[in-house]
Amino acid sequence: MNNSRLDAGSINEIKPGKTKRVEAGNGKRILVCNVGGEFFAVDDRCTHEDSSLYLGCLKGDRIHCSLHGGEFSVKTGEALAEPAEVALQTYQVSIEDGRIFITL
Repeated sequence: MNNSRLDAGSINEIKPGKTKRVEAGNGKRILVCNVGGEFFAVDDRCTHEDSSLYLGCLKGDRIHCSLHGGEFSVKTGEALAEPAEVALQTYQVSIEDGRIFITL
């Protein structure tokens, strides 16, 4: 598949410390995270139990899974706390004219 870009909305929609779940097609969801005004995008599914990370909590640059407590870096996707061991897929984010674009 060629790289495509997904318009994830306005930067004003996601306040610092908050997240937004966007549909990427074919049932795939991506979580956009605002870390102090910098935006990151990761898969919305915990690699441990396939739970939505949208239901979790963003603290700093870590997303905490509400199901079993796994944590991931939204900057690198790295699994930071058990039971999560497998990294999240990350996506390149760009900001253009106040809009967030994710490269798939």
